[in-house]
Amino acid sequence: MKVVLIDGYTDEPAGLGVPPYLGIYPRYAYGAVRKARKDAQVFYLTIDDLRATFLGEKGIATKNKTPNFPAVREILEKADVVVYIGGLHTPGKYLSAVPGSVEEIARFIRDLKAVKILGGPAFMGSASMGGIRITSRELQLAESVFDHVVYGDLEAFLFDYLRNPKDANPLRFRTYEELRDYAILGAEVVRQFPDFPDFVIVEIETQRGCPKAMGIGGCSFCTEPVRYRVVEDRPVEDVVAEVKALYDLGVRHFRVGRQSCIFSYMAKPNGRVPVPNPEAIEKLFAGIRSVAPEVKTLHVDNANPAVIANYPEESIRIAKALIKYGTPGNVVAFGLESADPKVAKLNNLNATAEETYEAVRILNEVGARRGYNGMPWLLPGINIIFGLPGETKKSYEITFQFLKRLLDDGLMVRRINIRQVVVFPGTPLWHMRSKVKTEKHKRLIQHYRHKIRHEIDLPMLKRVVPVGTVLKDVRAEVFDNGLTYGRQIGSYPLIVGIPKQIQLNRFYDVLIVDHGFRSITGIPVPVNINRESPKTLELIPGIGRKTAIKILAKRPFKSEDEFFNLIGDDKREILGGKISL
Repeated sequence: MKVVLIDGYTDEPAGLGVPPYLGIYPRYAYGAVRKARKDAQVFYLTIDDLRATFLGEKGIATKNKTPNFPAVREILEKADVVVYIGGLHTPGKYLSAVPGSVEEIARFIRDLKAVKILGGPAFMGSASMGGIRITSRELQLAESVFDHVVYGDLEAFLFDYLRNPKDANPLRFRTYEELRDYAILGAEVVRQFPDFPDFVIVEIETQRGCPKAMGIGGCSFCTEPVRYRVVEDRPVEDVVAEVKALYDLGVRHFRVGRQSCIFSYMAKPNGRVPVPNPEAIEKLFAGIRSVAPEVKTLHVDNANPAVIANYPEESIRIAKALIKYGTPGNVVAFGLESADPKVAKLNNLNATAEETYEAVRILNEVGARRGYNGMPWLLPGINIIFGLPGETKKSYEITFQFLKRLLDDGLMVRRINIRQVVVFPGTPLWHMRSKVKTEKHKRLIQHYRHKIRHEIDLPMLKRVVPVGTVLKDVRAEVFDNGLTYGRQIGSYPLIVGIPKQIQLNRFYDVLIVDHGFRSITGIPVPVNINRESPKTLELIPGIGRKTAIKILAKRPFKSEDEFFNLIGDDKREILGGKISL
């Protein structure tokens, strides 16, 4: 039997599977197939493999592995089962990989003779970059193309289907006990991932469901409590065993991100705000480090600021554990969504503005010091959603003033993510969708997005990574229009624009020389002052155009002393160790 898994990439509230992230769904599906049918040949392809094969489009598939186009066609044509994994619920801006859709994959596989299965979060539809997208048309298309649309867990359906198709229930969910074998067997698929081994970061699941939703219901827009109606904590030993399997295969970058709140792992239910369990989290991350001692990235993702604000002592212990066992550049994303208390109440949001402020302050106190890779150890991020029911013109200003307060008080947030609300079937917002104000307030939303980017993001970014900071291990990922774009591997890494073409898929240490609204400009160090271009020399902190002209006139320099005598000895503090001859 030949089974083909096609990764269309996934992005949802509690999980990311867009390269360089390898999400949970392809791994679990691969493991389920392996357990059900030991004789099965399992092929992993990405949506980029299909784009390159059928359309000639270049993407991640043609960047790190060149697909054998005839082989891709043959694999699909001879497949007995084709599984498409996709779903985009919290869309972002992606550097080098574009998620697919049901409409796109339908063009490639509609005429295949294989049994076609749709899985992952795609069954709820996919969101565009903003506004409302009703998903009934997409689901109708899915049902016309796919033989089975899985509404439960794809891995559970695949295991049952391959054992006995009559027993397969597309609504069935698996247990964590059942998942144990799938996760370990499925680790092997990472070998077929285009970014393997150096650049892949693997998303690790620790919990599903929303602890806050179990107490007072979920946020109006969120799909997590719709799909998972109970909270399940994955056993520590199972998480550690999966990490070990991946680490033994060569994976060195991990994000413990597949849950709604890392601070609520193994927490005690307590209405709106669960009581955190620092002992369990310390055990989890100590266990991960014990089996992955030379891990290069160990980050997390979401956190509920209300938990941190209401349980500061326990949360500080957790934050210190994330620093002790993790790596610098770590970010916990806070779902504030709106600082307007009326909007927060109507949409049953996670935390108040005051709780979020206190959580930001606590994390800054514990995690703001700079780590060995150039980034602060542990910072919060802030998620904002525009267009929620209850919003007025005043709501946008309230949220802006909250963000300005963080800036004025000297606090740091790694990034501010602004999205327009997306309405999905089954969420409370689906029943309130007539009250969504994205179109009515379109100009106002654009105005405040621009205002936040210019007046908050830019000065905040200058605080987080000042000019002269060196970011280590920046992967050069894409070259476009005279610039090479790179980023570190981790949660919400900064995009660095390098003003020249350099070799891709290599790691560089980069000196920060300028700031944009959400990205930065940097140059690889050490800078060879005898060979570097005039354009790059001008960007070096403390040099500028006039001094660059002097440098060009005096080249070649025979010593660093000769160079600093020309530009000024006071520049040694910034440039010492960052230049070469």
